[in-house]
Amino acid sequence: MAEVSLSRITKNFGVVEILKGIDLTVADGEFCIFVGPSGCGKSTLLRVIAGLEESTSGALSIGGRDMTRTPPANRGVAMVFQSYALYPHMTVAENICFGMRMAKSPKAEISRRLARASAMLQLEPYLDRKPSQLSGGQRQRVAIGRAVVREPDVFLFDEPLSNLDAALRVQTRIEIGKLHQDLKSTMIYVTHDQVEAMTMADKIVVLNAGRIEQVGSPLDLYHRPRNMFVAGFIGSPKMNFLQVPGRVEGDRLEVHIDPAVAPLSFARPAGISGDGDFMLGIRPEHLVLGATGDSGLPVTLRLAERLGSETMLYGTLADGREINLRADGLSTARQGDLVKVQIPQAACHVFDKAGNTLVNGDLLRMEA
Repeated sequence: MAEVSLSRITKNFGVVEILKGIDLTVADGEFCIFVGPSGCGKSTLLRVIAGLEESTSGALSIGGRDMTRTPPANRGVAMVFQSYALYPHMTVAENICFGMRMAKSPKAEISRRLARASAMLQLEPYLDRKPSQLSGGQRQRVAIGRAVVREPDVFLFDEPLSNLDAALRVQTRIEIGKLHQDLKSTMIYVTHDQVEAMTMADKIVVLNAGRIEQVGSPLDLYHRPRNMFVAGFIGSPKMNFLQVPGRVEGDRLEVHIDPAVAPLSFARPAGISGDGDFMLGIRPEHLVLGATGDSGLPVTLRLAERLGSETMLYGTLADGREINLRADGLSTARQGDLVKVQIPQAACHVFDKAGNTLVNGDLLRMEA
């Protein structure tokens, strides 16, 4: 068992409180990813789990054993850092096995683990090379191999792909995913890249200002965000937010986006008793660009980004509110065009003034 459990974890640097009472359980064999803006505490939390930072208060257990004050070397974890931190004078094989040699592990065991790790990471052809003879992706695989040979209970990754170019990021991301499938180990991974989080994680933890905003599967966070912060952070490009007036009509809440389109009607959320202003959220990929002459929300385009497989359109409504949508890669829409946009109600989210979710879209339920 390698379940990781955190209870009321806090971390202060002097008078500055970085982690503010973190409660979290990462199940045995789960791939959990921490995401959040810079300075939210995700790397600090990872370092607390590793033992590289000591928590100010709270309790941490790994595999059912209390590790709150246990030294890093005795926690059964292995960490892969953003920097490769390879010894330049050592070969790939020597770098991978250095920790085992320092621990005076038997030579036969070192050879066995080296063979297994190099096969998993496709490093066999490079075992006799020095780091200077490797690409960035190969160096990062060596750093991962150094963790694999330790056969830890928990793998910790601190933004391991941020130094790689786009193509290598994709390749290495796939390799880490395959590694998790092969080892079936508990993995905790820190990133600011949403693509990494959405494609790799079993569970995503969204952090903000030292607190957990929401924990869930990638699709749960994408389709059922708890608040505007999560809704805006998960998904790329980010969700559109439009301030809209709302009116309660019996058991329905009607929100009015624009005089040119009919209001959207939702089941009245609990606690909403009167009219007021709300925030309507809808993702750019869920908006539908209509044909010429169609009815819909009038949008004036101010920029079109043609990415080949898709076209990103950035526009404004008649009152100046900004709205963005993702269209087909063959779209002929151009800057300055007045287009009509359809807003599927099933894809819409409604938030109150405090940013809390009142209504989530029904797309996930419809797909199920």
